[in-house]
Amino acid sequence: MGFDYRSGVLCAEQISLEDIARQFGTPCYVYSRAAIETNFARFAAALAGRTSLIAYSVKANSNLAVLGVMARLGAGFDIVSGGELARVLAAGGNPRKVVFSGVGKSEAEIEQALRAKVLCLNLESEAELGRVDAVAARLGVRAPVAFRVNPDVDAKTHPYISTGLKDNKFGIAYDDAERLYRDAALRENITLTGIGCHIGSQLASAAPFIDAAARILALAERLARAGIELSHIDLGGGFGIRYQNERQAPIAEFLDGALGMLAGRKEMLMVDPGRSIVGDAGVLLTRVEYLKPGESKNFVVVDAAMNDLVRPALYGAWHEVRQVREMESDAVAGVYDVVGPVCESADFLARERSLAVRPGSLLAVMSAGAYGMVMSSNYNTRPRPAEVMVSAGAALLVRERETVDQLFAAERLLP
Repeated sequence: MGFDYRSGVLCAEQISLEDIARQFGTPCYVYSRAAIETNFARFAAALAGRTSLIAYSVKANSNLAVLGVMARLGAGFDIVSGGELARVLAAGGNPRKVVFSGVGKSEAEIEQALRAKVLCLNLESEAELGRVDAVAARLGVRAPVAFRVNPDVDAKTHPYISTGLKDNKFGIAYDDAERLYRDAALRENITLTGIGCHIGSQLASAAPFIDAAARILALAERLARAGIELSHIDLGGGFGIRYQNERQAPIAEFLDGALGMLAGRKEMLMVDPGRSIVGDAGVLLTRVEYLKPGESKNFVVVDAAMNDLVRPALYGAWHEVRQVREMESDAVAGVYDVVGPVCESADFLARERSLAVRPGSLLAVMSAGAYGMVMSSNYNTRPRPAEVMVSAGAALLVRERETVDQLFAAERLLP
């Protein structure tokens, strides 16, 4: 979806990735607006007829063009920093549809959120409740809050992206939740608006998501019996995408189970998808610099590296790598590791891939629209790549490629 071969050349919608490389250079990220909109529509269809909010998880891809598309679709936003809030507002997002999550909100960020009149602050500790209460009192406002409750459900995902177990840093313990809600309900500068959870990313099966929803709903019912009425239930995100040949449950399978349990309830249902909206809507486009054969390994050295896409080095993540041109003269077929120029042994984008390439060939690292550019760095003083979005038949530059001069413009030599 969004990326297919036309006459033997891989295209973003109807535009050749060869043409995009010629116009904008490599490496660069390329996004399909149509794919983003199609993915969002799946959530909207699954939630049709239910009072709901699809709060896009900004951390997955925070480019202003992406956020602007989401805002025009009517999405809300799940953020984890003051910087992300500023991005959402700059992109035309509605602050009344913003949920501010994260375990370490500073006083300045809390004040920024309250002044912007966000929908809700998701609290993740007892100490944070005290800080939000104090900031709200100083500003003379009531802070809208929900607790992110840790349901202690195993998401069956990579340990680095599992967030719902009791030994994870996120959320408050399930057994402490009722006490903290009672405490918050007595505070003059706090308005309890909801309850939420998030058990992890790249969920392949709906079962853990539905299990977590059941635990959160049971807690909401206990709170209601204690006189604590809530206006929304946030079941989080983490819906996976297919990177290789995994069995991936469709979005409707996740949401149908939750909607069944919510039948007859008045609370607004919130979900916070990120990867499942932008992940397969983007690729990292890169050019082959060298072929390097060896005794035990053959390498394709490309101009993209772990500083551009860190997921393979960080998680051992698997991304499909496609040749932009299916057949090329002088191409050398073989099994290759696709590696970059960065001076680290962990600098690889893919291992043991069957490719037929030559120096100058273009490759597309697929499903790189989420946790790609947002996690990039300037390691080895490498400028970060350009970002391009294909929209309405045109390839548009939505972030300029950095220059080396920009990388040290803020630095100063000692006298």
